[in-house]
Amino acid sequence: MNLLKRWIRRKRFWIAVGLLLFIWINNTSLFIGNHHEDEGPKLLAHRGLAQTFSMENIQNDTCTAERIYEPEHPYLENTISSMRAAFLAGADMVELDVKPTKDGQFAVFHDWTLDCRTNGQGKTVDYTMAELKLLDIGYGYTADGGATYPFRGKGINLMPSLTEVLRQFPDQNFLLHIKSNDAEEGVQLAEYFSGMSREKLERYTVYGGDEPIAALKEKLPDMRAMSKETLKECLISYEASGWTGYIPSACRNTELHIPEKIAPWIWGWPDKFLSRMERADTRVIVVGGDGSDFSSGFDSLEDVKRLPSSYSGWIWTNRIDRLAGLKAD
Repeated sequence: MNLLKRWIRRKRFWIAVGLLLFIWINNTSLFIGNHHEDEGPKLLAHRGLAQTFSMENIQNDTCTAERIYEPEHPYLENTISSMRAAFLAGADMVELDVKPTKDGQFAVFHDWTLDCRTNGQGKTVDYTMAELKLLDIGYGYTADGGATYPFRGKGINLMPSLTEVLRQFPDQNFLLHIKSNDAEEGVQLAEYFSGMSREKLERYTVYGGDEPIAALKEKLPDMRAMSKETLKECLISYEASGWTGYIPSACRNTELHIPEKIAPWIWGWPDKFLSRMERADTRVIVVGGDGSDFSSGFDSLEDVKRLPSSYSGWIWTNRIDRLAGLKAD
C-alpha cells in the first residue's frame, strides 16, 4: 500500500512538473522569432500633435485647455495640421475624436461641450459644421492661469469634419473615438462607413462607449472596434484559456488597449501574445500606467525604455514629436 501511495505521489509530481513546463514553453517569448523587431514600435499619436497638460487631480469635466504646459509647438489637437505634423514625425496612426453635428456630419472635436476650448457654448450637435468652422478652437488655451492666451484668434476655421480628415489623408490609419455612450452615434458612424470598400475600412478602427460600439458592430461586424466591455470580455476569457495558446472569439478582430503595468501578467507577453493577436486580426496598443487613465502614454524616449527592448507592438503617445526618430534609433 505504501509503495502504491508513493507511486501515486510521484506520478502527480511529474504531471505537475510537466504541466508547468508546458505552460512555460507555450507562453515564453524566448523561442519565438519577432519578424517585426527591426521595425521598432509602431506609434499611435493621441489627437495628433497636441498641447499637453497636467494630469494631476483631473476629472471628466476638467477644462484641460486652462492647464496646458508652456507651448513647445504651434499645433492644436484634432486639427488637420496637427495630424500632418504627427505623421511627418513618424506616427503610424492618429487617434481623433468624433462628435455629431446639427446637419448630420461628424466634427473632429474632443470635449463634451464647446465652452472650455472655444468661444462658443453648448454641444457640437447644436451647430452645423459650417457654424462650427466659425468658432475659435484656440480661444481657451492658457498656460499661466489666464494671464495670456497664446492661441486665441488662431483657431478659427480649424475644426475639421471627419470627411475632410479622411480626404486629406486617404492612405493613413486612424483610430476614431466616440466620446458618448449613445447607441445612435454608433449607428450614424456605421452608416457613414457602410459604403466604403473593405480595403478602406481596414485603415480605420473605432473605440468608445459600450452602446455605440455594440450598435456599430451590429451594422458592420467586420469593422475593428473596441469598448470597455469588449476589452474586458477578451482579457478575462484569454486569462482563463490563453495559457494553452487558445484565442477566444472575444479576442478576434478587435483592438486591445493594455496598460503597461498589467501587460506582463498576460499569457505570452510580449512576443507570443502579440503574435497570437496578430493572427486573430487584433491590434494591441500599450498605454501608460495601470489603466486608471487610458490617455497616459509613452511621451519620451525614456518612457519607451520601460518596455521590453525587443518590443515591436503599438504604443500610445501624447508627444509624437519627442519620439520622432525612434525607429531610426
